Amino acid sequence: MQVESVHRDGTVIFQDGSGVLADVIMHCTGYEYYFPFLDTNGIVTVDDNRVGPLYKHIFPPALAPGLSFVGLPWMAPLFAVFELQSQWIAGVLSGRIGLPSHEEMMKDVEAFYLSLEAYGTPM
Repeated sequence: MQVESVHRDGTVIFQDGSGVLADVIMHCTGYEYYFPFLDTNGIVTVDDNRVGPLYKHIFPPALAPGLSFVGLPWMAPLFAVFELQSQWIAGVLSGRIGLPSHEEMMKDVEAFYLSLEAYGTPM
């Protein structure tokens, strides 16, 4: 519902004329991924707000480990995941942790997309 007005007493009036007395108003805009500064020659794309292909939501297989993303989780507790993603990336970049081959990463990405499709989950 679209908000028409908010009053000092906490009354929120909606465009349809209805209203509520609110203790808290939380404005959530959501996230739309857009990277105008990142030119990957079409290797990494944003399609319907899905950034991909990304191995484990972090590494684009064709550009790994030189490019990685933190903070593009899929249904996860955000800040704990960001910390773990950062630790994994640091391990990969330091050479302590290896990544699978490009082909293996792409197979994993494709299997994930197929599982989303099979369950009817929006991608």
